[in-house]
Amino acid sequence: MAGPPIRTLTLSDLLRVPLHRSRLVAGAALAGLLAALGYLLLVPPAVTASAVVAVRPVVTDAFTPSGAGADRAVNMNVESGIATGTAVVQRLADAVGDDPRDVRDALEVEVPTGGQILRFLYRAPGPQRAVRSVNLAAEAYLDVRRTMYEQQRAEMLRSYDESIAKVVAQQGVVQRRVGAVRGAAGADAAVAELAGINSQLTQLNAARTEIAAVDVNPGWVTQVAERALVSAAGTRPLHLLAGLLGGLLAGVVLAYLVESVDRRVRSVADGRELTGLPLLGTVRQSRLRAGRRAVDADLRYVAMAIAERVHQPARVSLVTAREDPTPLTAGLAVALAAEGRDVFVADDSGRGELLRDTVLVDRVRLDAGADPTQRIVPKPRPAGTPAPGSGVRPLVARRPSPHPPGARPSTEADATLTLPRPRYGHGGANGRPAGVDEVAVGLGHIRIGTWRQGADHELVLYNAPPAEADERGVAVARQGTAVVVVERDRTRQGDLRRLVDRLRAAGVTPLGFVLTRSGRV
Repeated sequence: MAGPPIRTLTLSDLLRVPLHRSRLVAGAALAGLLAALGYLLLVPPAVTASAVVAVRPVVTDAFTPSGAGADRAVNMNVESGIATGTAVVQRLADAVGDDPRDVRDALEVEVPTGGQILRFLYRAPGPQRAVRSVNLAAEAYLDVRRTMYEQQRAEMLRSYDESIAKVVAQQGVVQRRVGAVRGAAGADAAVAELAGINSQLTQLNAARTEIAAVDVNPGWVTQVAERALVSAAGTRPLHLLAGLLGGLLAGVVLAYLVESVDRRVRSVADGRELTGLPLLGTVRQSRLRAGRRAVDADLRYVAMAIAERVHQPARVSLVTAREDPTPLTAGLAVALAAEGRDVFVADDSGRGELLRDTVLVDRVRLDAGADPTQRIVPKPRPAGTPAPGSGVRPLVARRPSPHPPGARPSTEADATLTLPRPRYGHGGANGRPAGVDEVAVGLGHIRIGTWRQGADHELVLYNAPPAEADERGVAVARQGTAVVVVERDRTRQGDLRRLVDRLRAAGVTPLGFVLTRSGRV
């Protein structure tokens, strides 16, 4: 046996959540933009200063050209390592008073290919600090490198001094021996040995003099950092754009997280799955002064579906979990009465005024040629007609007046639509209980009152209060049947499931459910 069809996830399903929670997404995007703006205002922008050092090889003859392989005369990779090494970083940290780790992160050394240049870059919150730090870094590198060369020269000079001292001591011994053997047979050999020692001593002194004359300067700062040459590390518009996009992304993620914990009915498939009831119809809704009014065609189809499933006398309770079913109740009453049925609308929740106003508006919209944008005024009450006892104010819907303030509006026939005033019963006139309002719609009539006043009527629609706050809707459904009203994007899935379970536990088999959704006419 084939199982239920698998629902396909479409792109519209993915976009529905962030679009439905557009306020949350927009709020998160605005928060990200404000956070980026606050960061730019409170945290000074980081700037980068640069200084250039020309590295020279240490040679005996400073005027000897180094040739085409100048970069190979000095290992620039080694020099770059020394420039970012511990000795330079520690000197710079001591000079500026920062942590060595922060200094190492802010300092950068670039080595152009094929040259003997080191470009020092330092990133700091302010231009003055960046300029000072990068110049100190260049000077610290030159000092460290000069100290290393001086230590090497000192070691070489010490080695030559030791060798010269040994040769001088040997020279003294040979000179004493030459003086002792003068005129003897071995005098010539001693003189020859002394001449060799003198030549060796001369060579050692010449080499030492050459080493001592070597220029150990490792290079020069060819470009000193200045405040006019600093550059901003990034641009402010990019920070703002990053904040906006980051907030937007966080808002979308937050919308999905909120949706995962606050599940609501999004489609007809969700309603069928949660209730296990047939769909009676979907009703689009738009805005009007008296409240929300449903589209006529949707209501007529729902009315036909309900009329097909009930047999008079019928008691139909329109129940919801937390929402207000008044607009749908009024619309269904008008649609049923237009087919020639007498409908009694019962309401015990104190929403009678809104119910009456909505019934009147829907009744006018059924009139041939009626324009809901026209100004609606009640017909003057004939002489002798008792005043309304219920205190209900007839609905007055006005089109925006083209007349200036203080001018008297036009009373032409095409600008005013007269709405018949409902007849108010007092004391059971025409078989109606006291306090029951009646409106003629097409071939039928609509009476509005309390549940007790509608006990003798054939078709009663009960405008039930939300079931989560009041159990009267379920209690009335036990005497007849129920229609579950589900509002898309508002009715929570847990509330709807709990409402259906309560109806079934009370022995009520609902006719089905009606899905209402906002839209434009």
